[in-house]
Amino acid sequence: MSAYPQQQLQQQQQQRPYYAGPGQGHQGQQGPPGQGQFAQSPNGFPQQQQKGPPSPYVNARPGPPMPGQPGVRPNNMPPGGPRPMQPGQGAPRPPVNGAPHPYPHQQQPGVRPHPGSPSAARPPMGPRPPMPMNQPLRTASPLPGQAPGMAHAPSPRPTHAPPTPTPTTLNGPPGQHAQASPLQQQQSPYARAGTPLGHNQPPPPVPFQQQLPPQPQQQQQQQQPLQQQAPPAPHVDQNGPGMNGMYNQMAGMSLGSNGPVDQQAPGFGTVPPQGPPQVPSAEYKPKAGARPKRVFATDPSAAPPAQGMNNGMPPLPQPGINSYDQNGMGQQQQQQQPYGSQQFGQPPNQGYPQQPPIPYQQQQQQPVMNQPPMPQQPMGMGQQQQQFRPQQPIQPVAKPKIDPDQIPSPVAVQENDQAQWDDTPFITSSKTLVTPLASSDFMAIDEGNCNPRFFRMTTYNVPNTEDLLSTAQMPMGLVIQPLAKLRADEAPIETVDFGDAGPARCRRCKAYINPYMVFTNGGQRFVCNLCLFENEIDPNYFCNLDMSGRRLDIDQRPELRNGTIEFAVPKEYWNKTPAAAAYVFAIDVSWNAVQSGMLVNCVEGIKEALWDTNGVSRLAPGAQVGILTYDKTVHFYNLSSGLEQAQMMVVPDVDDVFVPLSDGFLVSPETSKSIVEALLDTIPQLFAENKITEPVIGAVVQAVRMALENRGGKLIMFQTALPVFGPGALKHREDSKLYGTDKERTLFAPQDDFYKKLAESCVDAGLSIDLFLFPNAYIDVASLGCLPSITGGESHMFPNFNPVRDAVKFKGNLAKLVARPFGYNALMRVRCSTGLRITEHFGNFHMKNSTDLELAGIDSEKAFGVLVKHDGKLDEKVEASFQVALLYTTADGLRRVRVHNFSTPVTTLLGNVFRWADMDTTINFLAKGAIAQGLSKPLNDVREALTEKCVKILSAYRKNCASSTAPGQLILPESYKLFPLYALTLLKSKSLRSGMDMNSDIRVHNMRMLRSMGVSESIAFFYPRMVPVFDMEEKVGVRSATGRVLFPPLIRVSVARLNPAGAYLLENGQCMFLWLGRDIPSNYLMDVFGVSSLDEVDPSLRHLPEIESQTSNQLRTVAAYMQEQRGKYLNLVVVRQGRGQHEEPEFLSLLAEDKNNDAMSYVDYLCAIHRKIQNEAIKNGTISHM
Repeated sequence: MSAYPQQQLQQQQQQRPYYAGPGQGHQGQQGPPGQGQFAQSPNGFPQQQQKGPPSPYVNARPGPPMPGQPGVRPNNMPPGGPRPMQPGQGAPRPPVNGAPHPYPHQQQPGVRPHPGSPSAARPPMGPRPPMPMNQPLRTASPLPGQAPGMAHAPSPRPTHAPPTPTPTTLNGPPGQHAQASPLQQQQSPYARAGTPLGHNQPPPPVPFQQQLPPQPQQQQQQQQPLQQQAPPAPHVDQNGPGMNGMYNQMAGMSLGSNGPVDQQAPGFGTVPPQGPPQVPSAEYKPKAGARPKRVFATDPSAAPPAQGMNNGMPPLPQPGINSYDQNGMGQQQQQQQPYGSQQFGQPPNQGYPQQPPIPYQQQQQQPVMNQPPMPQQPMGMGQQQQQFRPQQPIQPVAKPKIDPDQIPSPVAVQENDQAQWDDTPFITSSKTLVTPLASSDFMAIDEGNCNPRFFRMTTYNVPNTEDLLSTAQMPMGLVIQPLAKLRADEAPIETVDFGDAGPARCRRCKAYINPYMVFTNGGQRFVCNLCLFENEIDPNYFCNLDMSGRRLDIDQRPELRNGTIEFAVPKEYWNKTPAAAAYVFAIDVSWNAVQSGMLVNCVEGIKEALWDTNGVSRLAPGAQVGILTYDKTVHFYNLSSGLEQAQMMVVPDVDDVFVPLSDGFLVSPETSKSIVEALLDTIPQLFAENKITEPVIGAVVQAVRMALENRGGKLIMFQTALPVFGPGALKHREDSKLYGTDKERTLFAPQDDFYKKLAESCVDAGLSIDLFLFPNAYIDVASLGCLPSITGGESHMFPNFNPVRDAVKFKGNLAKLVARPFGYNALMRVRCSTGLRITEHFGNFHMKNSTDLELAGIDSEKAFGVLVKHDGKLDEKVEASFQVALLYTTADGLRRVRVHNFSTPVTTLLGNVFRWADMDTTINFLAKGAIAQGLSKPLNDVREALTEKCVKILSAYRKNCASSTAPGQLILPESYKLFPLYALTLLKSKSLRSGMDMNSDIRVHNMRMLRSMGVSESIAFFYPRMVPVFDMEEKVGVRSATGRVLFPPLIRVSVARLNPAGAYLLENGQCMFLWLGRDIPSNYLMDVFGVSSLDEVDPSLRHLPEIESQTSNQLRTVAAYMQEQRGKYLNLVVVRQGRGQHEEPEFLSLLAEDKNNDAMSYVDYLCAIHRKIQNEAIKNGTISHM
């Protein structure tokens, strides 16, 4: 008797298409427009309310229990087991013509589920049971535009182990939902006895003859494409194994969710059960008045759906697991064929308009590949005998594009992470909280590990062996920003002075005392956490221990509590007497500088950078300033405060340059303010008639190095042309014929070693160089750029300088550069635990050995990449530790050692390596490595290597963590689901992108800028931040008591997201664009610009007008807060849709998801990545040819 109700249950669950739900139990399927909508029930889950006739779409329920799981009944089975089928009863049908719903608890709001259903058996709210420390995760997030309640919201993170993650899954053929494979070594604390193994998986397929026939009146309707066509007959794949299946699954792209965590692996889903095989479809004569079975057409060459997958069922929510739904899928779009002749199918998701059915005799069903036909099941009572006839081929239909709303988005990820840290501080010592994203505005509390602003890792679970790291294919790297700015409400870094003895250090590895060193022998010894050496305690540093082994004075010892600390060091740490930094401004006064307007704006910018509006110096206390000018000669100025005006001294012999004065070259900006200001005002008139065109930059650097040899500081240079005279003269070598060839990389290297050796001598003197370039032609950034890149400075490019366009940005960048926290004469070393080793460093610095980075100067925006490799096997019971020590002189003349400490768990599980991976850090680290390779390899090889790295990492996850999933599915780990997008944006960057329109100066400039860029800055640089600034809520753009400003909701950077009647603000850390649609209302223009039409808006505006209106105040506050968050000045550019010849193309080039910059769109690139992953799996034998 048990088999008979089982057949009935299969009929009930196969008679209508399942809804690929968002992961909430008891969520209804929204039918065609006008037939149903979601409503919130009293129990908190969306239910379906009927309007008019009941919808043919009904709630999908989990399938029958798997073998070996007695006592677990399906969701739609009443208590006590299945009811026997009554005589004359056929397959159940959906409600028709207002008939009562067969499952009232699914149809009517407010009715609680059966006690035996997975939803009712969901784990209770409140604290979760503890999880082992090696099972933390990053939770998933719903898609943008997802309705409230459509996804399981992230619960507050517990203080113990976190919940299990959901890998992002892009579904296969229509109706499938993806699941990841379990890791065999893990055990979930959330697994319950009696829980179905595949609660979000479909029941076994029902033979074709048991499907419901169509109603006669519906058969008369015209055939419509896609929505109600039957799957075609099996077709031989002509495009490679499994490729058509990939295209079909990409057409049904939506983000899936896991089922309940089985007893093998937390966090990576369950193994899809293998259901009974299906039989090939056959026609039969429809029963009169029967309702049609809704099936969907797919690509004739597509692979059929794999068995055991979730055919659209809403999964049961698990603690900490979010599911993605398919709500909001766009309507049918025009046909797209990005790769060959393959076409994308359209998934049967809600949101599509209802389509009439096709004649039933054209419907057919695909068999499952590699499965034998299933024997025919006995027909239910009352069913008619079906006749089989040969199938007729159906006509191909146009396939729509993939809906971009259903692919991973950084907007949703960033907004969810920001919401988590809006009101919650991040405790750095927590081992269960995922590190905030670099894009988030968070407050960190230092409790032993340093702030993430200073130190980030590509993964926060270190593999215990090199083999495990190689299996993951990901790099184990660090990105360090030693002098990063803290948020205003974060505690400042404390300074500890040990006197002449200096800070306590390990005698073997020289590591500094930190919170992870263990005190033993009653406090007389301490064990180094890096090399495990036991050291004697200096008697002056001795203190007794309490019962737990902690020092009694730990509350008075910040070096034992904080992850970041600064030590005041004695003279043995000095290489020269510390003094306040000197700032020297070297100004090009040649004919090019005068004619372009650079000279006038330069002297104005220097004055604004040195003094604020009240005349107070912006420099650090004790800092001094010097001014010199140059063309074919070098001009020094005596700025002593006792003089009435500055005295000019000219050195014509640039081949043997010297400093003609010992006093008066460097002066205090307070005491000599009037002298310096008068000189700056005089310089433009003094050289207004200058006809010399050859600036001698090499002689200037040599002279300033001699002047600051015993002191150190910063040299800021302004250069307008290629130096062709004096020391370091260069030749014009730009050749556009080399673009895109293997020889192009020769343009990225300096012409000779003059500037390299000159920069190295500046490092020894502690002189950092920043270079502002204003070229009208080739200026050889590859050679001149050695000066800032080796000395720790940076370069700024203003090609074809136009004062109207560039003056504001030039002055703003100069002011921010001078105001940054700055140190000079620096030395940095990274230490790590035994079993690990530091192998490579990336960034702008100089190295004389393999361990120490020599930095003539360093400021708050400079970051460095460090590659870590294994030197042995790590003990998973002992955490891996890292220590970054920066010895430097502060801008006010104090010698300090800043120490950053970080300790993180070691794991033997590959799943934990992926679960704790940091996408933001990974892409920054890979970018630094790609730039380094670009100097020795063709850029085309570097681009291919970057894509290959993306494929290998995602393939490694699929092979080792999701091997049981269907071959046609793209499985993405939650932490790396944005990897394809960020890899694409890196390929589109000016550093690496292809094309013949990118000259070597611009490319090399961007390469060196990216090489020293921090993580938070690089994320905005790769994927800009864009917000709508029209129809803003009242709370948006208002500064709170803590100084923070609420932004409008982020939107994805694509031209398809732009409303022609709207306004959008976009920034990428380098510039800011205000885009105005062609249909923007006149009242908005009046409130913001004081004009009534778009044509009246001045595109040359670089500041928003101060108009007393709510919209203007909100917009100016949002723009100002964006400025405060960035280390560079964001130059405002007004873009009018369809009216800008230069502004709009530049704006559109920043829309990373579109096809631009000689690269694919995001959707196309994701398809290409998926194809490569499938080819990789076929090559490795993880999937077979289909």
